Amino acid sequence: MTVQHDAAAHRFVADTPGGEAELLYSFFSETVLNIEHTEVPAGARGLHVGDALIRAALAFAREHGYLVMATCPFAQRWLAAHPGERPPGPS
Repeated sequence: MTVQHDAAAHRFVADTPGGEAELLYSFFSETVLNIEHTEVPAGARGLHVGDALIRAALAFAREHGYLVMATCPFAQRWLAAHPGERPPGPS
């Protein structure tokens, strides 16, 4: 599955068998990316699409040196279950 970054709209998207899946983000501050919302069509649930969207957002954050927070409940649960995948904080 390919995840595309739509930087102008602050989102990551993936085409799935059930339609478009997306992760929306904003910037809480100049250095903190906030994952606000993830949406995966019913026909694509269970295919790890949400995982791919979050991992793409984390890779983007890591590449640009952003910290990550999540106001999206799915992303909060995902980050708690995968603590080693969150970009490192300041040392």
